[in-house]
Amino acid sequence: MINAKIKSEAELISELKLGSRDAFNKIYAMYSKRLYGYCLKISKNREDAEEIVQDVFLRLWNMKEDIRQEETVRSLLFIISKNYLLKSCYNQVHSQIFEDYVDYEEKLRNDDRADSKIEYEDFLKMIRQAMQTLPETQKKVIELTRLKQYSVQEVAEQLSLSEQTVRNQLSLGLKALRTLIGDIPLLLLLLVKYLP
Repeated sequence: MINAKIKSEAELISELKLGSRDAFNKIYAMYSKRLYGYCLKISKNREDAEEIVQDVFLRLWNMKEDIRQEETVRSLLFIISKNYLLKSCYNQVHSQIFEDYVDYEEKLRNDDRADSKIEYEDFLKMIRQAMQTLPETQKKVIELTRLKQYSVQEVAEQLSLSEQTVRNQLSLGLKALRTLIGDIPLLLLLLVKYLP
């Protein structure tokens, strides 16, 4: 009689660490659709989502001997996916904002507060609209330091301001933004995170 026992994920992980392609294929079958759905939800692009899933599993295979997880690789795979999503979006959007958005999405999924969900494009639109209300210097300082990630020194040189003036304008601008859009949890997290 054929043993129809299905291997547990822990057994598959043990075999994967030893280089089993069969175990790798079974783990791929367990998680690839979920990872694809997660990547598609964030990236909104099928090709990018497919490529990220392939990269995630290639990375899993390449690091198989170093896997510390023994019961499940779920969190490992989703962390790797998140990192690839951030990397792929680095040149398309402002990376720190996108990272905060992804963190917010994860918190919503864990808290089951779907009614608080904000689509990423709406999120960016709110930030852009709020920034248009700021004085020109504050707007430029926030764009350069927080969105383009220049240092205070670089911004001071570029705008012909003192470093202290840049810090002051940044603080004032972020406080003004927090006042304008402070009722949205993600934006509060984003802005509080950046206060000097």
